[in-house]
Amino acid sequence: MRISAGYEITFDCPAPTPMLLQLSVHPSRVGDLETSDVMVTDPMVSVSQYHDLFGNFVSRILAPAGRIVLRNRFVIRDSGAHDAPLPEAGQLPVEDLPDDVVLYLLGSRYCETDQLSNLAWTLFGGVAPGSARVQAILDYVHRHITFGYEHARATKTALEAHEEQFGVCRDFAHLAITLCRCMNIPARYCTGYLGDIGVPISPAPMDFSAWFEVYLDGAWRTCDARHNTPRIGRVLMARGRDATDAAISTAFGTAFLAGFMVITDELPERQSASL
Repeated sequence: MRISAGYEITFDCPAPTPMLLQLSVHPSRVGDLETSDVMVTDPMVSVSQYHDLFGNFVSRILAPAGRIVLRNRFVIRDSGAHDAPLPEAGQLPVEDLPDDVVLYLLGSRYCETDQLSNLAWTLFGGVAPGSARVQAILDYVHRHITFGYEHARATKTALEAHEEQFGVCRDFAHLAITLCRCMNIPARYCTGYLGDIGVPISPAPMDFSAWFEVYLDGAWRTCDARHNTPRIGRVLMARGRDATDAAISTAFGTAFLAGFMVITDELPERQSASL
């Protein structure tokens, strides 16, 4: 399968504003690119890039005062396979987890494990550890939260999403991640592209998507509490403890979002893409 993906994002800045941007395809998917994954800025500014502590590509720019447009369009190959279903897998005891995985048991900015631990053990303490417990958490979050873009809020935490029972994909992910961590299941946040491939076309505007991964039997497994069904064509951009570590943009000053468009389409074998 060939997927055409990209974005056009516009910011208005009252003054020159340093920004960090996580808009590149994750290093694990670079080998699948058919065309270059390069961010173009208008007006042209210097763009530098580094790998963060979680292995993501991060771009740095100094956005000038006024309007700046960030755009990209690329083609990437994908297996076309659905997400692998959760195997009948157990969870490792905390003392046997690798050092670099233990981090994903801890609370973080949007995942208040201390405040949701009692709820998690009440709901899932009687479910067999491992994949059965993860699926029970997925089912619960999928039922408990109603999706709607009008419910998006950049500051919303897992606890707030649980109390309000409304949110967007990142809220589904944060709540499921938190409940997993409360049950000693390592879980990490993911963001990227997920188009309407193999499913009915959604009338809602396309956006970047959030999902998560759990660590079972020595491997990371893809989970999606919003859809709660295997999907086709995920293109990972960034991973981290929560949305703080995988933020699309972080501005060190004032930057008003003035325009936002994301594209993800399946391409015929011989067709090229343009933005």
